[in-house]
Amino acid sequence: MTPRATYRLQLHPGFGFDAAAAVADYLADLGVSHAYLSPVLQAAPGSTHGYDVVDPGRPSDELGGAAGHARLVAALGAAGLGQVLDIVPNHMAITGPENRWWWDVLEHGPSSPWAGHFDVTWHPPEERLRNTVLMPILGDHYGRVLDRGEVTVERAGARFLVRYFEHVLPVAPPSLAGLLADAAARAGDDDLDFVARAYRRLPAATRTDPAGVDERHRDTRVLRGQLARLLDERPATRAALDAALGELDADVDALDALLDRQNYRIAHWRTGGRELGYRRFFDINTLIGLRVEDPTVFDDTHRLILRWVRDGVVDGLRVDHPDGLLDPEQYARRLARATGGVWTVVEKVLEPGEELPGGWPVAGTTGYDRLNLIGGLFVDPAGEGPTTAAYGRLTGADTDVAAVVHAARTHAVTEVLAADVTRLTALLVDVCEQRRHQRDRTRHELHEAVRALVVAFPVYRTYVRAAAGVVRPEDEAVVGRAVAAVAAERPDVEPSLLDFLADLLLLRLPDRTALEDEWVMRFQQLTGPAMAKGVEDTALYRFTRLLALNEVGGDLARFGVGADDLHAANLRAQERWPVGMTTLSTHDTKRSADVRARLALLSEVPDAWAAACGRWMASSCRHWPGGEPDRHTQHLLFQTMVGAWPLTPQRAAAYLEKATREAKVRTSWTEPDAAFDAARDAFVAAVFGDDALLGDVAGFVAPLVEPGRVTALAQALLQLAAPGVPDTYQGTELWDLSLVDPDNRRPVDFDGRRALLAEVVGLDGPALAAALADPGDPGRTKLRLVREALHVRRRHPDLFGPGPAGGYAPLRFGGPAASHAVGFVRGPLAAAGAGSAGARGSRAARAGAGDVPAVAPGWRRGDTGPAVAVVVPRLVLGLAARGGWGVTSVALPPGCWTDLLTGATWEVPGDGGDLPLVADLLGALPVCLLERTP
Repeated sequence: MTPRATYRLQLHPGFGFDAAAAVADYLADLGVSHAYLSPVLQAAPGSTHGYDVVDPGRPSDELGGAAGHARLVAALGAAGLGQVLDIVPNHMAITGPENRWWWDVLEHGPSSPWAGHFDVTWHPPEERLRNTVLMPILGDHYGRVLDRGEVTVERAGARFLVRYFEHVLPVAPPSLAGLLADAAARAGDDDLDFVARAYRRLPAATRTDPAGVDERHRDTRVLRGQLARLLDERPATRAALDAALGELDADVDALDALLDRQNYRIAHWRTGGRELGYRRFFDINTLIGLRVEDPTVFDDTHRLILRWVRDGVVDGLRVDHPDGLLDPEQYARRLARATGGVWTVVEKVLEPGEELPGGWPVAGTTGYDRLNLIGGLFVDPAGEGPTTAAYGRLTGADTDVAAVVHAARTHAVTEVLAADVTRLTALLVDVCEQRRHQRDRTRHELHEAVRALVVAFPVYRTYVRAAAGVVRPEDEAVVGRAVAAVAAERPDVEPSLLDFLADLLLLRLPDRTALEDEWVMRFQQLTGPAMAKGVEDTALYRFTRLLALNEVGGDLARFGVGADDLHAANLRAQERWPVGMTTLSTHDTKRSADVRARLALLSEVPDAWAAACGRWMASSCRHWPGGEPDRHTQHLLFQTMVGAWPLTPQRAAAYLEKATREAKVRTSWTEPDAAFDAARDAFVAAVFGDDALLGDVAGFVAPLVEPGRVTALAQALLQLAAPGVPDTYQGTELWDLSLVDPDNRRPVDFDGRRALLAEVVGLDGPALAAALADPGDPGRTKLRLVREALHVRRRHPDLFGPGPAGGYAPLRFGGPAASHAVGFVRGPLAAAGAGSAGARGSRAARAGAGDVPAVAPGWRRGDTGPAVAVVVPRLVLGLAARGGWGVTSVALPPGCWTDLLTGATWEVPGDGGDLPLVADLLGALPVCLLERTP
């Protein structure tokens, strides 16, 4: 069942299955069709988001377990709601024994039956890391840690663990032979000596043949059982073993020798950045990549999810991070076959101008592309020049967007993802060895070429399918752009090498080998993390001239979007992805839609904003401890305060900590500058203790509150009525001034929302307008708008669907303020499109307004069936400055239209005569949602 509208719920131990079940009736009353749940499978202990899955075979115990999940399913069903589930096919968490698959890999190495489930390079170039997993968990160098006695081996029954503070790792069974033999000699226990000798004879961890794997695991189980019995029945033997274990912990050389025989190598955490031997989720060492392209891995990780789909528990899926998969299209096809084609959207970040590959059997993306288009509509392009100039003047920052992004991407590839580049280079060395024209390439020049090419990649990734020999024209264009960029920027990279890499990536080499195909697919897995870490997690925190633009999937260089661009995107979506997801706020957005709406207003008053920010920066210099303040941090703080005001100092400090560390200029998560961090935090505290300064900020924000709310209503209505399945992120049906996570995952007051929802249904236009103007109102007007938009979709699902009844056409506006209005119609008549020829005889034309749109030729006279239209304002400060709408009119299709928010009605004739004036449509409220009834 395709969802009609979804509501995203973030589940965590404080808001589990039963809490979600308790809000099912509220979600149904609001008007959504499906609860859209964050991941619910068993995650790592203490997980607050669920993306760190450790056991895909059961619902999370922390959320309520199988029983709690069953209660949630029953509650959703009783409320008439379905369920959309967020799934994580790309990676798992490896935090400890909770992940029994990974624990077995650490214990048995390549001979573990689960070794092939994880994306581990067992044969790296460095001999010392062959058949070994690097575990960068130490806070200092290995030898120093051992000298301080911080690593110990401890016994848990018949099992043995390596412990380093909170980290525990299993001891490989064969490595216990010496310890057990020592204890046997002490106790004179021949049975224990037999167990020790049997441990020594276990098949090597490098044996990966089925017989060897089975023998090692079977004998380990038997021997562990025998050891457990001996320790339980013979206190003297147990005491001897514990004594031997104590001596081992005290003998650094012996402990080192034991650790050297493990299937892992514990190391200083910094080594992971350069030498890690497994694919991670971005740069998080505790999230390891899965080889879900293997059918066995797919089956093992999806068994419970697929059962829920078959049983009707789950109606739709959201696939997290598809670009991390080896072959996203193969995965999408396998998933579609396994689910019978259930509604599925992918968290694919599209760069401007990029399209989702048409061959994927999915409904569409999760909506970042639409989010940025809608938001950009409310940014004034005329403000770009003065905003950019003031940003550079106030902060001293580089205003060249391309240069900032390039530097951030270079940092990500060189520092954050260095280990991934190293692994890819090692594979490329082997590839070149097979080609005599490339065999003399040095490892260094190959490394530099790979690094440069990844930095230059203009999109998250290409989708070449090497095994199938599929190369899309879009892939050729992307590789061509990247190669050209490297050729222009890096003269040290030999052109013939770039040509070879292009031929390799586009499958143009004769007699391709399996190794070459593997390199192509591995390269594509790396460019996505490079883009994400370079742009999303770095550049968006470095280039901050207008934070309304700094969003996932956005283009920092694009300052504003025209109405025609939005309509073109909506028409394209209606044609190609009519039931993809649309959204404005998510758990991953850098700030909520309402914050972006208010910040967008600054583009309309760049001079006033620059003057105010400059004043605040100057007056707050004295609050920065110890000297000259960091001007970028000042600018970032005051812009954030404007967007999210009223803001507590605790929230502001938490945001600035994350923002400055993500920017990686003055401090970072891996290289924290304690002095800078302390100065930053003290600065925030002092600013919030400066009553005069806060009064000035509040005075600047006050006249922006209502225009910001109007913009927020406008973008919400556009999203809720546009082609696609609209999602409402938890809590954002009221005014929501949240910042990046974890700020946007704060508790939601659902009881308060339930009470407000019952109240707002009965409010008339004047009451809604009064609530909109009341700075203290929590969001009654927005809640009513969301409710009415969702309910009209419930009444007329066909008007918003993919069939012939679900058309889309832009509304055309004429008159002095036409550029400030945006609208469209949903319904069968919209399919023919809207015309723009001048009308005669309308009130606006008679008033001398000039060209006014005529009734569109697609509207058939006498056809007045159901349809829905929306009309909203944009650039509202400029609209007010010009004196309002005047005689601006809109070419609504003929029929009787009712505003679902105010109850006002308009009769539009079908002869091209009197057209509604926008001032009338938006007289009571600044946005209108119109339903045409017979």
